[in-house]
Amino acid sequence: MSPPYDALIVGYGPVGATLAGLLARHGVRLAVVDQMPGIYDKPRAITLDHEVMRIFQACGVAHEVVPFTAPHPGTHYLGVERDVIRIFDPQPPPYPLGWVPSGTFVQPDVEAVLRAGVARSGRADVLLATQAVALTEQADHVDVTVCAADGAPERILSARYVVGCDGANSFVRRALGIGLQDLAFDEWWMVVDVRLARPVELPRKCIQYCWPARPATFIVGPGNLRRWEIKLLPGERPEDFGTPENVARQLSRFVDPDAIEIWRAAVYRFHALVAERWRAGRAFLAGDACHQTPPFMGQGMCAGIRDAANLAWKLALALRAGASDALLDTYERERKPHVEALFNFAIKAGEVIGELDVDKARARDAAMLALLRSGQAETIRQRYIPNLTTGVLDAASGAVAGTLFVQPYVGTEGQGALLDDMITPNFLLATADEAAQSWLTPASLALWQRLGGERIVIGADAMGDAGGVRRTPERSTLFADWMASQGVAAVVVRPDRYVYGVARNADELNRLVEGLGRQIFA
Repeated sequence: MSPPYDALIVGYGPVGATLAGLLARHGVRLAVVDQMPGIYDKPRAITLDHEVMRIFQACGVAHEVVPFTAPHPGTHYLGVERDVIRIFDPQPPPYPLGWVPSGTFVQPDVEAVLRAGVARSGRADVLLATQAVALTEQADHVDVTVCAADGAPERILSARYVVGCDGANSFVRRALGIGLQDLAFDEWWMVVDVRLARPVELPRKCIQYCWPARPATFIVGPGNLRRWEIKLLPGERPEDFGTPENVARQLSRFVDPDAIEIWRAAVYRFHALVAERWRAGRAFLAGDACHQTPPFMGQGMCAGIRDAANLAWKLALALRAGASDALLDTYERERKPHVEALFNFAIKAGEVIGELDVDKARARDAAMLALLRSGQAETIRQRYIPNLTTGVLDAASGAVAGTLFVQPYVGTEGQGALLDDMITPNFLLATADEAAQSWLTPASLALWQRLGGERIVIGADAMGDAGGVRRTPERSTLFADWMASQGVAAVVVRPDRYVYGVARNADELNRLVEGLGRQIFA
């Protein structure tokens, strides 16, 4: 007898809700368990990026998320003498993924949108105020014992796969006996979210106060939301630092206390940790359950959302299309190096911001100012986000494999849409003309159909759908320019919108599809 669920998600924060939304779009039968009775009503994460928005788009909710977001204004790092020593500017248009490249958001509102999308799908049983207390793997499924807060008897939920999205103190990670690798960053900081009660003069950009006397961060959130992160100095105790009196005292250096309403104040231990394993049999970890980063690049939640996007399509293929178990091992192989590279940069940023030695801070300022003034410093935040370097990629395609595929605005006048709104979150074969679509041999076409892939022609004169191929004009030149820059006629894109590979002719395209089939089904 098959288990009642294909997948069980433990934890219903933004990562768990995103994973649930993606799996539901793939037709997966789901259960979600969370020990909280509802959404935590205060912000924790505050920044997102265009890849996250595109993933929300795959969940079918991105346009509903938009009202709770704002474009990121950019960040200035201020040195000892208040000079700007580093700049992170927003990426200018055209926006390659169709969304503002970096933004801020209000977490409780966005989580509500994500959960509403899952509810609309009708594919998920959601059990709130319910805690997972035991996990046992069987031959073809996992049994998870859960306990409801209302005192009801314990029950067992069975699913073919389990994903722990249950945060830094993950029950799933502990139940699997998986340890954490320490990336050597450990500091105490206080995080304070406020609502502006009246107009007040504050920086228009986010600020990193790289001041040895007291390092701090200021973040401009949507609407009247503002955040300060303030570093504790040696000898200061977290329990003392977080008292209301000290919160007010610390904020008074930056803003008139009478102009704000404190929404949340908490003292956190900022550290960098990565799980030693991301999979144990039929169980996986995602989000804070398997990695935690200092927040200095605003990529903690973003990394977890990327986990969900990477894992969802692989689980769906394993459940629905008979993909090999080896495909599921590529989740860790792809995501862990990506996370480690990103987190190491966040650690370096934290070390820049948090330097307490005045002489070292002055030397830092001089070096960074020299780079900035000479034009050698990278000033676009998104260029620090790495590409995929291993896993389900076509090595012969070179560096383009593992990059994020562009998302053009397509369609006729009055009926235009972002590309992903016109297609399903499956594999995509995109070409600029009709001829390249005819290159597929019968065997390659059959394999493509087994993968559930879509085919589309994006070109100035492309209109109408026939023969299993969609056709649409492009409203800009983003796709055409991308294809021309690569010198290719066809591109195969993964469901998470990373480029699998590119082809210049029929032989290369059929080799590409055949190679993809081997990686998925062998």
